[in-house]
Amino acid sequence: MSLFDPSTESPIAHGIVAPNGSLSFADPALIALNQRAGGMRGAPLAVPQLATIVRLARRLGIVVSRGVVVADDEADVDLWVRAQPDGENVRLTVSGWREIAAWRPTRPAPGAPDDFLGSDTDWRWETDAALRLTFVTLDAGPKHGFDAFALLGQPLTAMFALDTGTDGTLPILDSLARRRPMTAQPARLRSSGRAVTLTATVRHDASGDFAGFVGTARMVVDDVAPPAETATLSPTFTSGLDKALRIPLARIVANADSINAQSDGPVQGDYADYAADIASAGRHLLELVDDLVDLQAVERPDFTLLPEPIDLADVARRAAGLLSVRAANADVTIARPPVDMRVAALGDFRRVLQILVNLVGNAVRYSPRGAQVIVTVTRTESHAVVVVADKGKGVAPEDQARIFEKFERVDPSEAGGNGLGLYIARRLARAMQGDLTIESAPGEGARFVLTLPADSARH
Repeated sequence: MSLFDPSTESPIAHGIVAPNGSLSFADPALIALNQRAGGMRGAPLAVPQLATIVRLARRLGIVVSRGVVVADDEADVDLWVRAQPDGENVRLTVSGWREIAAWRPTRPAPGAPDDFLGSDTDWRWETDAALRLTFVTLDAGPKHGFDAFALLGQPLTAMFALDTGTDGTLPILDSLARRRPMTAQPARLRSSGRAVTLTATVRHDASGDFAGFVGTARMVVDDVAPPAETATLSPTFTSGLDKALRIPLARIVANADSINAQSDGPVQGDYADYAADIASAGRHLLELVDDLVDLQAVERPDFTLLPEPIDLADVARRAAGLLSVRAANADVTIARPPVDMRVAALGDFRRVLQILVNLVGNAVRYSPRGAQVIVTVTRTESHAVVVVADKGKGVAPEDQARIFEKFERVDPSEAGGNGLGLYIARRLARAMQGDLTIESAPGEGARFVLTLPADSARH
């Protein structure tokens, strides 16, 4: 039986969650809800939805607000939960408290596809609009070799390495572009390499925009090793994805930036912060669209680049200049080649600039505050070389080959790209008869080395 009377004004219950996950203080409605879920004094929160939001807010260090539906006796309760980190504690505010009819499973119509929450599902997962995991079935972790709690707040690709389907496309991207359910997305568990099949429905926000996935994972019984080479994305598919996502994403980013800047008048500080998070997520998705278009191009069997004479030192200075504002905001300085330096090379100007912007951007992202990123350019008899060096935490030898593969990152839990930048950069370098390599050791930073053919005519 619920503690509140639905006929009266919905209560707002407050609570404080201690570092061990227990309620150190709570209003009566929240205490009663936790007790009805089996919670006890001093024990971690017993309501999974509340515990997940608290854990996510603590891990990300930001305010997390979202609606949840909690099972409460014979009914369900629709709640709005806000979790705010406060030192070692997390402050909870729970409002709404709208009693709704409990969900009951229904049998699919004859001939309809299997319910994605069907009995053949091994575990469930959910993401937000930026494809960060917000829910993972807890008891699936020990069975399949991953820590469900540790994955919360991380990209979906921290749990799964996504593969292309038999038609050479990624079903998840088609789902994003068309806002329709995702079916039969092949993937592999990061923890074990085992093959899984992902299925999901699309969650929409109040305005009808994409708000994340609600999905499931099913282990593939007849697991086989992935092919050495995966098929490429079709040009029609990536073109459609570009057109479907770029304009709405750009509008979302522009509106979120406007709210964050309070250009139309003051707003509450929390909402300004939310707007900044929305804009950041939108830019991340725009970068993903750009990378997918490039991915389709570089993986075509006939992909070529026409070399032209370029000044590699000038391109390096331009790349450093483009990243100067981002570096200043991160309290990182960029040392660039001298203005009078000239290094003649052969390559595609736009693609070389793209590679160097990626390398310098990564160096800035992973550099500690107060550090310096050093960009140097040299020339040998046959090659022109640019080196981007940082003082970050470095890359272990066993990870140095992996980071040049598709959708791979050293630490997926860190904020950053989508695991395509270095893969595309190396493919571009090799298409210009050059190469991209790394020299690094843990704790000693990293040196990315871009090599291009020298222009002997301008030596």
